[in-house]
Amino acid sequence: MIDELDRRVIAALQLNGRASWNSVSRWVGASETTAQRRYQALRERRLVHVVGAVELDRTGSGSSMLVRVHAKPGKGLELAELLAACPETRFLAVVTGTADLIVDFVARDNEELMRLLFTDLPGAHLITGTECVAVIRSFTSAAMWDTGLLPAEAVADLRPATLAPPCDRDDWDRAPQALSALEQAVADGLAQDGRLPVSALARRLDRSESSVSRALERLVARGVLHFRTLVEPALLGYQAEFMVWLSIEPDQLDAAGRQLARHPGTKFLAAATGRFNLVGHMVLPRRTDLFRYTGEVIGALPGLNASDVTVHLATLKGAWTRLDQGA
Repeated sequence: MIDELDRRVIAALQLNGRASWNSVSRWVGASETTAQRRYQALRERRLVHVVGAVELDRTGSGSSMLVRVHAKPGKGLELAELLAACPETRFLAVVTGTADLIVDFVARDNEELMRLLFTDLPGAHLITGTECVAVIRSFTSAAMWDTGLLPAEAVADLRPATLAPPCDRDDWDRAPQALSALEQAVADGLAQDGRLPVSALARRLDRSESSVSRALERLVARGVLHFRTLVEPALLGYQAEFMVWLSIEPDQLDAAGRQLARHPGTKFLAAATGRFNLVGHMVLPRRTDLFRYTGEVIGALPGLNASDVTVHLATLKGAWTRLDQGA
């Protein structure tokens, strides 16, 4: 479906979704015009989405709850569509293993979460069981993931200096800082198209370019807004996409999280509550690589008590964006 140049363009944008085409062209082996044209073609085919994503804990804009869902036999895809349409659904994957669907709900407060999970859960008549884990701290995020398709020099050049691993943050105990009205409007506009030019965004918001530009700079400088490049991992050569659900001794959780976050296949990793207190979203080149991974990577984690793996069959939604081409 795509060629090596397409993959290099995607890899560059994964490092920095708002990188200039001049910067991208230096590392993909093509002119600015060609790199931009390739991206536009991928975007029109709905193979790639660049979106702006706000850090929930830094802004107090909500909290994440990962839910493992069991569907009635033969009703998994119908249920997935209902849940994907829910505005509180940030991420949804159809999986195989000890769950049928994995859903990431984001709720503003406990009242909204109770309403969603206990009274207004879409497709409740199709669900036979759920298990919820609350995300309480991130070790690494999808914005930090490196596809490995470009050299280390490209990573150093393209990745924003303000983007650091969440596990190295020193502000976890600080009170969140709510966004201003303009900052929220800028973030909302870039959530739909992370590469939208400031000039176009300013026109859409009926504000001056300078004020919009300053608001964007503040969001990025504070580490509040990151730019993610959403793409099916298989297009980049990763045929195995899965989530790991780990039970770690509490006094070893930080060490285990930092160790697993360093693995090149880790796209997202967070500490959580519940039976599984370390949850990750991973990729590997081949499904057969899972055999060695479970023994050599998962098995080597300090304090490991139990583990589970759910293998992705399809991802319908990520960063509040429908990813399947039929949407």
